[in-house]
Amino acid sequence: MNFDHLFPLGYGAGSLGTALTGDAAIRHVALYLEAGGNVFDTAHVYACWQPGGVGASERELGHVLKQLGVLEKAVIVTKGGHPAFGTEYPRPAHFLAPEVLQQDITESCERLGVERIPIYLLHRDDGITPVVEILEPLQDARLGAIGVSNWSVERIAEANAVAAAQGRKGFALSQIQGSLATPSWPITADPTTRYLTPTEIAFGLPLMFYSATAGGYFAGKPARLYDTPENAARKERAEQLAEKYGATATQIALAWLRSLPLPTLPLFGTTDEAHLREILGAASLTLTPDEAHWLTEGDTSERA
Repeated sequence: MNFDHLFPLGYGAGSLGTALTGDAAIRHVALYLEAGGNVFDTAHVYACWQPGGVGASERELGHVLKQLGVLEKAVIVTKGGHPAFGTEYPRPAHFLAPEVLQQDITESCERLGVERIPIYLLHRDDGITPVVEILEPLQDARLGAIGVSNWSVERIAEANAVAAAQGRKGFALSQIQGSLATPSWPITADPTTRYLTPTEIAFGLPLMFYSATAGGYFAGKPARLYDTPENAARKERAEQLAEKYGATATQIALAWLRSLPLPTLPLFGTTDEAHLREILGAASLTLTPDEAHWLTEGDTSERA
């Protein structure tokens, strides 16, 4: 998938409809649009972690974009095919069954107020359902590009091989956790989630990254999941490089994701206007290959 027509940073809409509503939500989204933003990430499951929040993100996002007159132009990324999530989001065990995915697609279109979803992703993989069954509902004319979230490269390759053999649309992108700070937990701890490793880079499929700022780690916020000596060293180098560019370590970390040798698009989520402005400042920041390498690997050269 070609990301050239997309803004370098995507707006994570998980807080819309709950933490951000009404005029506050409109002002927040308008600020992103004024910077040239056009990518909005949401999901069928958002925001089920709030009482009564299921579907709130999609509904509020659609309302805000319509109010701002950009609903038909915005590149909306939404996701379906998620397992059960607490009492607020009951789901069948076979959550990737064609009839379940078809219902997810229909409900997302209705909530967003659109007839077509530009980018549609499968939120999780059960690792069991045959890919030929999963691909069937994704050929829906209401869907533009299709992709996956938190899938292994092995399952993606299997699905795309089947799609190619059958002349069907295959997966054009993958969304995983990705940041300059590598999470401290092993991928095997939760096989339904994935984070950036050299395997995904070598596979070459365009990547969108959630948790791209590592939960505020580069801004100095406590982040137990990233608290490792390796990440501490990366944070220190990001702070040094930030001084050179008159930027922040968070902006450097976002620029690093965009420097990877394949199409990438970091996503962000914030309800704070000052933080939003800081993040948007990273859109025009470009690192050299040497700087990007130094951030992760370090060397004996002085950087400032």
